[in-house]
Amino acid sequence: MTAVMGERGAPPGAPAPTAPSADPTEAQVAPEGASSEGASSEGASSALGLARRRVEPSGERLVANLVHFTRLLRRAGLALGPGATLDAQRAAAVVDVFSRDELYWALHAVLVHRASEHDLFDAAFRLFWRDPMGAASALSLLLPQMRTPTTRTISRRLSEAWRPPSPSAKATPPPAPPAVDLFLAASAEETLRQRDFDQMSAEELAAARRLVRELTLGVPPAPSRRSRAAAKGRLPDRAGTVRRALRRGGELVELQRRRRLPRPLTIVALCDISGSMGRYSEMLLRFLHAALAELGRGHVFLFATRLSNVTRALRHRDVDQALARCGREVSDWASGTRLGASLREFNRTWARRVLAQGAVVLLVTDGLECEDAGELALEAARLRRSCRRLIWLNPLLRYAGFEPRATGVRALLPNVDEHRPVHDLDSLAALARALAKPAPRR
Repeated sequence: MTAVMGERGAPPGAPAPTAPSADPTEAQVAPEGASSEGASSEGASSALGLARRRVEPSGERLVANLVHFTRLLRRAGLALGPGATLDAQRAAAVVDVFSRDELYWALHAVLVHRASEHDLFDAAFRLFWRDPMGAASALSLLLPQMRTPTTRTISRRLSEAWRPPSPSAKATPPPAPPAVDLFLAASAEETLRQRDFDQMSAEELAAARRLVRELTLGVPPAPSRRSRAAAKGRLPDRAGTVRRALRRGGELVELQRRRRLPRPLTIVALCDISGSMGRYSEMLLRFLHAALAELGRGHVFLFATRLSNVTRALRHRDVDQALARCGREVSDWASGTRLGASLREFNRTWARRVLAQGAVVLLVTDGLECEDAGELALEAARLRRSCRRLIWLNPLLRYAGFEPRATGVRALLPNVDEHRPVHDLDSLAALARALAKPAPRR
C-alpha cells in the first residue's frame, strides 16, 4: 500500500513526501532552515492568504482510516465480515485515492452488497471522507475529522455508529437485572413496536426483523363457488338426491347436501420502492415474505419507474437471500415514482392472471405521483373493480397533521376500500388483524 501511495499519491511535479510524524493527525511543517525555493513558495502562499499546513500522504494513515471506515459501516448495520477491510485496501490500491469519485466507487464496489445499503454508505462516506481544509486540498482525504453528526437528515443508525463507545462505559460492569423484570421487558417491547422504522437503530432494526418474521396472519380461508357432497352441508344437492332416489325405485327418502370448498386468501402486493419510501419498503417485503410462506399463494410486484414481478425471488426460504435476489433483479430501486404508469401496466398485463379469484390488493405507496393524476385515478378505479378489496398502506399517515393535499393522494383516496398507516410494528399487526376479518361490502 505504501508503494502504491508513493507512485500514485503525489501529483506530477510535486516534491517527494516526507516521513509521517508520530501523531498521524499532525500536519508536516517545513523547518526554519529551509531552502530559498521553499521560502519563496511559503511567501507566495502567505500572500494568497492560504494559512494552512500541508499534509503529506502516508500509506499507513490511509490503511488505518480504511479500517475505521469499515468498522463504522459494520456498526451501522452493514453485513461486513473480517475480510471486508482487506477488500477495501485492495480496492484503494488500484485507484487514485486523491480522486474522490474513484475512491467512492472503489469502496462502494466491495462494501455494498444490497441496493438498500447504498444510502447508508453514501452518507457515511460523505461524513467520514469529507474535506476538512476546503475543496482545494486533495490530501485531506487522508484526514477525516471524527465528529458526531447532529443533523436531522442523518439516519439514527449512522449517528450511533459514528459515536465511539466511551471507555468508562466499558470499564463499569452492567448492573444486575432486577428480580421482577416483566414490566420492564413489556415496556421495552411496546416502545419498539411503536418506533418508526426510519428512526430505529441497528439493534432495534434487528429486533424488529425478528418480530416481523414471527407475525402470523391467521387469515381464514374464504368460501368459493365450488362445492362437494357432504353429510351436513348447507346447500341442497339436487342431482345427488335424484340419483339416490332412482337407486331406490324413484322414492325420495333423504335430501342430499353439499358444502362449499374453502379457498385460501390470495394477497397481491404492489410495493413502492422509490427513494421516498426508504426503510418502509424493506420491512413490508419481510412482512410479505412471511405472508407468502403462511398462505402458500400470492404475488408481489415492485415499482418505482417501472413494474417488476418479484414473486419467484421472494418465495425463497431465507428472507435475507430473498431480499438480495430482489435487489439484483430490480434496477430502479430508490429512484423516482411513476405510480399511474405502473398501475396501468399491472392492469393491462397482470390483472387477469393474478386477480381472477377475488384477491386482496395491498397498495404500498406514499401517493407522491410526479405525472398526471387523472391517469392515476382512472387506473386505481379499474384496479378496485378487479379485486375483492383494495387496501392502501401509506407511511405518511404516521404524521398527526396529515392532509390529502398532494394530487396523487387526492386521486387515490376515492378509489380505495381502506387507508392504513404502515410505519411501525403495531401498524403491521393491525394490518394482519384486518386481513383476518371478512371483507366488508362496498
